[in-house]
Amino acid sequence: MAYTLDFTGQIILVTGATRGIGKAIAHAFHAAGGTVWLTGTNPEQIDALNREASIKGIERLHYIAVDFTKDDSIEQFVQLLDSMERIDVVVNNAGTNRINLVENTSLEDYDFLESINLRTPYRICQAVVPKMKAAAYGRIINVASIWSVITKPGRSIYTTTKFGLVGLTKTLAVELAASNIMVNAVSPGFTLTELTRATLTSAEIDVLAQQVPARRFAEPEEIAQIVLFLSSTLNTYLTGQNIVVDGGFVSI
Repeated sequence: MAYTLDFTGQIILVTGATRGIGKAIAHAFHAAGGTVWLTGTNPEQIDALNREASIKGIERLHYIAVDFTKDDSIEQFVQLLDSMERIDVVVNNAGTNRINLVENTSLEDYDFLESINLRTPYRICQAVVPKMKAAAYGRIINVASIWSVITKPGRSIYTTTKFGLVGLTKTLAVELAASNIMVNAVSPGFTLTELTRATLTSAEIDVLAQQVPARRFAEPEEIAQIVLFLSSTLNTYLTGQNIVVDGGFVSI
């Protein structure tokens, strides 16, 4: 029997989807037939992407500008979600980090990371769950990180938010399983995104890669494949899990 990931007719939301892992996830859903709503923070870039899609005649791809550090922007976005007839899949991918030792961390740093990494996914889930319950179907994927299961100095806030995101995942999975809504987290390890290449030299990437049992970084598309399976109709029973996609890094 052949198995395919087909999202034809489904409405999918992917946050933080203009670059990196989020972009790979969103475009994988689109390639599989889904109608995809993608968020980004830069209004000019969002306008340009929507114009480009229109000029090229690309259907089923819609970009939205939203600033998840601002309460009014979050609430406007939630109102947009409320206005949508249905949402079948949500991927809470938007996230950010600031690295500093705990004694050098400011309350502004905490509020900034908490708003993007944890509060926004919570608000989005609140908005979409009633629609999913009404449809007796839904898939929610929260993109966490290897720093949701391990940590290192300087990541007190980031790790707090990612542990919290996994906690949210588990609780929602328990609350929603009877409504045929599967909720899981995906925790990527070192991944070759545009940001990785911009912040690390090739030599630094090579050194880090040698610490990974697979001896390489992940490609964004490899993370996307896991997200698509968890979001698909093939996943009928797996819920409440944190799937670590890291080439074995957290196991050493």
